[in-house]
Amino acid sequence: MPAGLPTLHAALLSLLLLPLAVRADQADYDDVGRLLRAGNPPAALARAETYLKDAPRDPQMLFLRAVALQDAGRSAEAIEAYAALTQAYPELPEPYNNLAVLQADQGRLEQALGLLQEALRVRPNYAAAMDNLGDVHARLALRAWREAQGMDAALRARNTAKQARVTEALSTK
Repeated sequence: MPAGLPTLHAALLSLLLLPLAVRADQADYDDVGRLLRAGNPPAALARAETYLKDAPRDPQMLFLRAVALQDAGRSAEAIEAYAALTQAYPELPEPYNNLAVLQADQGRLEQALGLLQEALRVRPNYAAAMDNLGDVHARLALRAWREAQGMDAALRARNTAKQARVTEALSTK
């Protein structure tokens, strides 16, 4: 990722709308969410995994577990967890969005673009995914302008100015 550019925004825990929970034990979800908001992803992960022993297919807790992995910096495992959620529960947009965030952070912008488009197909009014889609498009534009500069030196000044404006816009998030 180019220096100075922020990462994309993952779904906010307070906005989770995972309607398919097979076990509506709100206190467990609240505990994991509280631990995540407190900046304690290892404890949140342990709590989520304990819960999942009794309800291994609970999509909301599986999602919270993936968020805990992501927050703990365990990106490869979080990617696996979000990908599994998109397969098991393709009607949920949040896993697509968060998976896209991780893909974009690793420079896989085309994959992120497809995932965000899928999140928006599932829920057209999903603001976080739309915001992330804008960031991915901007980062793809930056990449294209850099490549164009390498092909034609005459484009350098014009593209440098565009890159500066887009980089500044991305840094104000």
